[in-house]
Amino acid sequence: MTVCAPQSTPETTPRRAPMDSRRPAFTIAADGSYAAWLALSRATGGWFPERWTLDGPEPYAVPLPGTQPEEPDSEVLPLTDGRVLIRRRVAERYALSLLYPTGPGTGELPLGAIECPYLSLLPPAPDGLSAYALVHGERTTTLWRVYGSPAGPELLARVPGRCSGGAWLDRPGRLLALDRELDGLTKAVVVDLGRAGETTPLLQIAEKSNDRLVLADPDSGLLLVRSDAPGEERLGWGVLGSARPVRFPECLRQPGAAVTPFAVQPGQTLTPEACSVAFRVDRESGTSVGVWRPAERQLRQFPGPLGWVAGAGLWTADGELRLPYATPHVPCGLARLRLPDPEGEGGTGGPLGDLTEPGGPSAPRPVPLQQAPLRQPSQPQVPQPHARVP
Repeated sequence: MTVCAPQSTPETTPRRAPMDSRRPAFTIAADGSYAAWLALSRATGGWFPERWTLDGPEPYAVPLPGTQPEEPDSEVLPLTDGRVLIRRRVAERYALSLLYPTGPGTGELPLGAIECPYLSLLPPAPDGLSAYALVHGERTTTLWRVYGSPAGPELLARVPGRCSGGAWLDRPGRLLALDRELDGLTKAVVVDLGRAGETTPLLQIAEKSNDRLVLADPDSGLLLVRSDAPGEERLGWGVLGSARPVRFPECLRQPGAAVTPFAVQPGQTLTPEACSVAFRVDRESGTSVGVWRPAERQLRQFPGPLGWVAGAGLWTADGELRLPYATPHVPCGLARLRLPDPEGEGGTGGPLGDLTEPGGPSAPRPVPLQQAPLRQPSQPQVPQPHARVP
């Protein structure tokens, strides 16, 4: 069933307020074609979903307001077909719907609801047409497919412990990495959707260390991890299935700054050391953009565009970094940055010799994943409403 919002008029069309630190997350679709977030109406002060189109000559935004403002804790997830999934809290359950533009209005397709204490959407699935979520319990986390199953929201797996994060390790969308807190430690694990949710370890850097997966690239296998195995929490990198240990580059240790990776260059098959990684670097003086490759000894930093949606962006396969921004004069912008090759003229830095850090701690190798044939997921169908956590 489709529910359309009243048509907007020039007097009631929402206008975005200036950026602030309380803004909800800006999420980019799996193929970089669309993005979505909750925008703040300058006219009413209320939140409304907004979809950005990113793959054209110029980006543009389409407001998707409903019949009433959204709560700021609602979550939105763009699909590659242009629709936006929204998760809303309604009393003791979480309702899910698909939003899409219908001329001057907004169409809404209810997908169902899950009764639970808390539900969070996972990052966009690689196929671009499915959506997944975690239901958080005190001792167990359940994984759900909230869009893409013929019978509505579908329970896929139960994972002992409290899980967070979420990163896809392969293009077919079969292997999902989660950070699991269990018995006082947090370790990254893999949930295999092709084996009925079988869970296996991913990171075991030290027996008593907390090892989290921050970012993963399915093409090259590059993994960005955060671990306290070196004696303090540090950023490191490894390669999925490799027998080499996780390495903790000194350049990613920035005193007085919080360094968070948010995008990896795709398409670098078999060359993880050449992948460019973009970082958000937060200092008391402000936020900047950092760029690093595993085969370099430095984190290059530069100011982001005015109004940058800090921590959001994507790489193209040929090395262009695209950063979304919004200002009162440019409500929907996309900065396109191409950095010089550090091995060419005008570049800075250089490749590491043996890819080891002087004086760095030796760490046990990451646990490789079991090798298994991958299958393409079936095409999603429109589910029917209602589900309950057993």
